[in-house]
Amino acid sequence: MEPIPYNKPYATGKEIQYISDAVSKGMLKGGGPFSRKCEDKIQLLTRSPKAVLTHSCTASLEMAALLLKIQAEDEVILPSFTFLASANPFVLRGAIPVFVDIRADTLNIDETLIETAITPRTRAIVVVHYAGVSCEMTKILEIANRHGLMVVEDAAHGIMASYRGRPLGTMGHLGTYSFHESKNLISGEGGCLLVNEEKFIQRAEVIADRGTDRAQFLLGQTRNYGWVEMGSAFQATELAAAYLWAQLEEAESITERRLALWNYYQDKLAELEANGYIQRPDVPLGCSHNAHLYYLLIKGAGQKERLLLLAKEESIGIVEHYRPLHSSVGGKLYGHVRAPLTVTSMVADQLVRLPIWIGLDKVGQDRVIHVFKKALTIL
Repeated sequence: MEPIPYNKPYATGKEIQYISDAVSKGMLKGGGPFSRKCEDKIQLLTRSPKAVLTHSCTASLEMAALLLKIQAEDEVILPSFTFLASANPFVLRGAIPVFVDIRADTLNIDETLIETAITPRTRAIVVVHYAGVSCEMTKILEIANRHGLMVVEDAAHGIMASYRGRPLGTMGHLGTYSFHESKNLISGEGGCLLVNEEKFIQRAEVIADRGTDRAQFLLGQTRNYGWVEMGSAFQATELAAAYLWAQLEEAESITERRLALWNYYQDKLAELEANGYIQRPDVPLGCSHNAHLYYLLIKGAGQKERLLLLAKEESIGIVEHYRPLHSSVGGKLYGHVRAPLTVTSMVADQLVRLPIWIGLDKVGQDRVIHVFKKALTIL
């Protein structure tokens, strides 16, 4: 039988045409027509006042750290159960990541624990919308407002998902998306910064263009351009933007097709959850997700290891996820833990992710489901 990989990047069929168009017009660097079309489309989809296309979600988070003027010894609150790119941009500015535990239902930061982690040095809360399911943003924004803190949404998983009708990435002061090839909409590598506060827009343009006021120069607002503040080469290339434009054109249909795959798993695995073998994903009321991931928590000692071994034998890409940051070498060097991270550690030990990509059919999904039933219930 054919192997079933964990991920298979999806192409709409127009990517090569658009890349060829960019090449034929001599537009390779960032800031060209495809970049502008992508930014305009993202602004339309999100209703954010400004979208800045970048070469990665990490770059977008680095821009966020610069926009917020994060400095040495500042503290930034974030979950430990996330990719290291959620923390690194702030560590590069000298800040200290303070890790907070996650909720057992959504695997997002536990909003009830944030306030106890705040100190006079706290500058920002970085929320991560795991699997495209929103954090409890109403409560988090209330806490941030009460303490005068900035909120950055790491919505790497979150494009085309929403919370109470508001797109993920648009509720904090700044938000970020990823277009890595493992995400729903892709450009190989790529990202976007959503600037949700008007006061940050001009500085965001400067920072994205190596810290220069080149954008004003191109608009004829200055005779020449020069170095204004710290920045870097954060822009995406026009080739990446051309690929992404083909994806954005079909954003709604891509999301619908992924949701169909997600719903099939959710339905067919209900019996295993009812019998206590697994915990399925939970999507709270008011959250509209995008089927970025389908994960399960495996109950019972040794069951996860048995499952992963069987999946390998069957050539099926069932994989683990993050090693919690607080238990990693970098997390111990740069971060702080002020309260137990019990749920984080439990989830990391139990979680597996299932293949979910456009082109995976029900026959393939049934093979994946069979592995779970065979491993956990000994068919």
